[in-house]
Amino acid sequence: MLAELLAQHVETRTGIAVERKTNLGGTLLVQKALLAGQLDMYVEYTGTALTAVLNEPLEVASSGTRRENYSHAVYERVKKGYAEKFKLDVGEPLGFENTFAMVIRGDDAKTLHLRTMSDLATVASRWRIGVGYEFLERPDGFPGWSHRYGLHFAEKPKVMDLGLVYRSLLQHQVDVVAGNSTDGLIDTLHLVALEDDLHYFPPYDAVPVVREETLERYPALRAAIAELAGKISANDMRKMNYAVDAELKDPKVVVQEFRNSRGL
Repeated sequence: MLAELLAQHVETRTGIAVERKTNLGGTLLVQKALLAGQLDMYVEYTGTALTAVLNEPLEVASSGTRRENYSHAVYERVKKGYAEKFKLDVGEPLGFENTFAMVIRGDDAKTLHLRTMSDLATVASRWRIGVGYEFLERPDGFPGWSHRYGLHFAEKPKVMDLGLVYRSLLQHQVDVVAGNSTDGLIDTLHLVALEDDLHYFPPYDAVPVVREETLERYPALRAAIAELAGKISANDMRKMNYAVDAELKDPKVVVQEFRNSRGL
């Protein structure tokens, strides 16, 4: 969705033809392709950039820390690190955050009075968890999260394709899954995303990342991409993701409809 959004906007504003390359895998694979010149731009999340790419330590925000201040501090660290280490330009946030969502069945949330991630401690010993491979391995993923909340599940995490996590949850193959906060199916399937009450996860603000060499070659790109800053909310992303995942609409059509509705 985000690749299509960048591509459409750049083509409309600059007339530069954009080749779409999607389903390339996780962050580290995309990062390698970017550094190798096989890609020119993509959208990354600041928390992922900080921990998985820059390998900087994860600093847990205190409950008194203003979220916007924390988000800005992480963004500035990522922008500086990407420029110095990789010669990559990190643009202004697009307006939404896509954090990890620990998701359970709505019936379980109601019956067992589960609202926060800390509440999982009462059921973890008899519950099973499903995660994607990247969440299992990354520094801001399962090991640190389960340790932070003191969770010991009945079995080792079941590693699965992210497209299958909610189906597995509904079929009672697992009891909690690691999804994404902008997944359009969470509300539709009457699932519940638990509150990160201990503030484990860092901000995951969506930001465009572009090779500096590409910006030098196509100067009009900078202004075009800057126009998207602050234009997309988390609710916008959930609606677009739902249109593709549940209603099976063409991503190109969904993105075009969104851009038209916002005058982009």
